[in-house]
Amino acid sequence: MAAVWYIAVAFPCSVGAIVLAVLHIYRHLLNYTEPVYQRFIVRMIFLVPVYAVMSFLSLVLPQKSIYFDSIREVYDAWVIYNFLSLCLAWVGGPGAVVSSLTGRVLQPSWFLMTCCFPAIPLDGRFIRRCKQGALQFVILKPILVVITFVLYAKGKYTDGNFSVDQAYLYITIIYTVSYSVALYALALFYVACRDLLRPFNPVPKFVMIKSVVFLTYWQGVLVFLAAKSNLIKNADEAADLQNLVLCVEMLVAAVGLVIAFPYKEYAGANIGHSGGFSGSLAHALKFNDFYHDTVHQFAPTYHDYVLYNNGADNGAANDGTKYRSRTFVPTGPEMDNARKNKHDLLDEIQLSSVPKSGTDLTGPSNAAPNQVDLEAIKSSLLKESAANASRPYDLSVLVDTDLSNNYPAEVPAVVVDSSKH
Repeated sequence: MAAVWYIAVAFPCSVGAIVLAVLHIYRHLLNYTEPVYQRFIVRMIFLVPVYAVMSFLSLVLPQKSIYFDSIREVYDAWVIYNFLSLCLAWVGGPGAVVSSLTGRVLQPSWFLMTCCFPAIPLDGRFIRRCKQGALQFVILKPILVVITFVLYAKGKYTDGNFSVDQAYLYITIIYTVSYSVALYALALFYVACRDLLRPFNPVPKFVMIKSVVFLTYWQGVLVFLAAKSNLIKNADEAADLQNLVLCVEMLVAAVGLVIAFPYKEYAGANIGHSGGFSGSLAHALKFNDFYHDTVHQFAPTYHDYVLYNNGADNGAANDGTKYRSRTFVPTGPEMDNARKNKHDLLDEIQLSSVPKSGTDLTGPSNAAPNQVDLEAIKSSLLKESAANASRPYDLSVLVDTDLSNNYPAEVPAVVVDSSKH
């Protein structure tokens, strides 16, 4: 067990941090008027009690610290994902971001380590890569935790042991790469969208989240490196010091999150969730948005479509015009709205193809039912649902097509008959 004075300092700091964070969460849930935003905010505030409890338990029960530390680190990944999702929600979702940034690029920069790359177009692909950068860490971290538990049980893993015959070195390298990619994706998104995010005062929020998540991780790595260099007595002493510092830091983080994410911004509004405290808590803790986001961000978004030119002759119409369409796929609530619009449009098409009562079904004009090309319907459904899924912005601008037709070099001039004027 750690030194008594370690525990004497860590305990009040942990309790204070937990009380402040729980009270902060409680006030947000009582004023849950913006569920889309506050869902992510509540999840991020939970970082403080998770960190405080796990760090204190690691300090008191060092022989079980690997399990407590793993829970703490998994929540790191969860916070990064939720902060990126909050930023996207602030600006209206991925569709609104792409609509606003169409035609703009992220110039090469030494600061962003993109100096050796061409300018990055700020399009749907850029937003998708940012989301994937955050999601890969959320997915990879639990996998690393399971691997760590297995190796620990076999005696191949010891915290702070950088020996080549121990897994700690390799797990740390993989974790650091994945962690850095997630934070880099978050930084790129912030730089690209800082003008859109400015009304939400994102700087203190961004600094607060990155400080808690990023600095605490590297703080732990440096503490164990200090033990490896004999600046600290041993790895156990380094782990105790790290847990003590984290308990103290969580008290500061709780105060910082109260300032960065004040509940008063949402108090008094007449909109939002009406499920009461328990309903608001259940909404914030649901993981359905994460599931939808993961499925859609890693699912294929490039599809081949066959469109038919109804104005052309029959031969051209039968051949069809093939092109590759790069389609932005809405996620979460946007996808649900898209599905609803798709079914509504299908119903309209089916109703329009039914002959009206009183008409002669045996007549030559009705000898054959209207032939509706399925591929054309799918394409129109995709465009229509994307356009109507998330108001007030228009998702149709997100479709980038590359037609394979050969058009004439010159367009014939329009002849105006002056005698009509």
